[in-house]
Amino acid sequence: SKGSFYLMTAFFLQFTEEKLGQAEKTELDAHFENLLARADCTKNWTEKILRQTEVLLQPNPSARVEEFLYEKLDRKVPSRVTNGELLAQYMTEAANDFGPGTPYGKTLIKVGETQRRLGAAEREFIRSASINFLTPLRNFLEGDWRTISKERRILQNRRLDLDACKARLKKAKAAEAKAAAVPDFQETRPRNYVLSASASAPPSCLQAEHELRLTQTEFDRQAEVTRLLLEGISSTHVNHLRCLHEFVESQTNYYAQCYQFMLDLQKQLGRFSGTFVGNADSASPAAATSPPTVAAATLPAVPTIPVVPTIVGVPNTVAEGVLNPNEVKPPASGTRRARVLYDYEAADSTELALLADEMITVYSLPGMDPDWLIGERGNQKGKVPVTYLELLS
Repeated sequence: SKGSFYLMTAFFLQFTEEKLGQAEKTELDAHFENLLARADCTKNWTEKILRQTEVLLQPNPSARVEEFLYEKLDRKVPSRVTNGELLAQYMTEAANDFGPGTPYGKTLIKVGETQRRLGAAEREFIRSASINFLTPLRNFLEGDWRTISKERRILQNRRLDLDACKARLKKAKAAEAKAAAVPDFQETRPRNYVLSASASAPPSCLQAEHELRLTQTEFDRQAEVTRLLLEGISSTHVNHLRCLHEFVESQTNYYAQCYQFMLDLQKQLGRFSGTFVGNADSASPAAATSPPTVAAATLPAVPTIPVVPTIVGVPNTVAEGVLNPNEVKPPASGTRRARVLYDYEAADSTELALLADEMITVYSLPGMDPDWLIGERGNQKGKVPVTYLELLS
């Protein structure tokens, strides 16, 4: 109809004049504007957190694209081997080639098993974080936010309609005021001129006021719908806060597992490192000339104690070529203090059990494995692994 055409023309005219700053615009109240700004802020930061969390869980961009395509096609993402599990596989295969009974092969097997456990823990962390954290954020962006955006667009259209009707009413009142002030000469004009002029004339004040009331009602109704959706952002924040706590808990469990796995591996390697070095020395004379670690090189040494076969009941004996720390005396000067970094459980009577954060005295003996030192705590004495210590000046 002509009225609808005129209304659409007024709608686009209102939009254009607002962009050019030539038309008045119905302003929303301050609380509503704050709700809009809060919603936009929530959407923007949720997108950034979601994308960066995806990068954290899957650094490979090609793999992320593949997972995205599977998700859009509503298909199950195929299981992917983690880097730790792949490394464990290679180490195990290498150990079988080198010989699982050799020192190097045994170590490869132990490290490979730890890498496999790390990879399994990583897989579980990714699964838990995806379900408890990424999925709720993605559901908000693809569900609630789309609904909010749709209702905001409708509200924008209702506001343009309202402002266009206000402009029409203003023009209609101005036209009537002008017509009331100017004499009517329609009787002296040709009939066809009068018909064409009435067809293109704007609606009367009564019609414009009626349309304004209707558009105002529609605008108020849509504003209330949009307001309720925007106020629901508070519930979204509460839900995301709960998901964030679950993400932190999953990440904490993951890193705690990794830390424990590495401590176990470190303890295994520290306990058997002397055996490995001894085997390496017997197999390759050049290995005996390898330089000691920096920590051991800076420690004073005591005179060499001769190695004799083990004799039951005879003191000052050393078994299998390894110095017995209980039968040596510390150097007169030059010992160092060390702080224990982690708890350590002694494997036998020649080792000294350690407690984290305690202080002990340490020194080196000629012929000792550079990964070990002699530690003293009061009347207790024994071998301690260097990796569990922080040597102090």
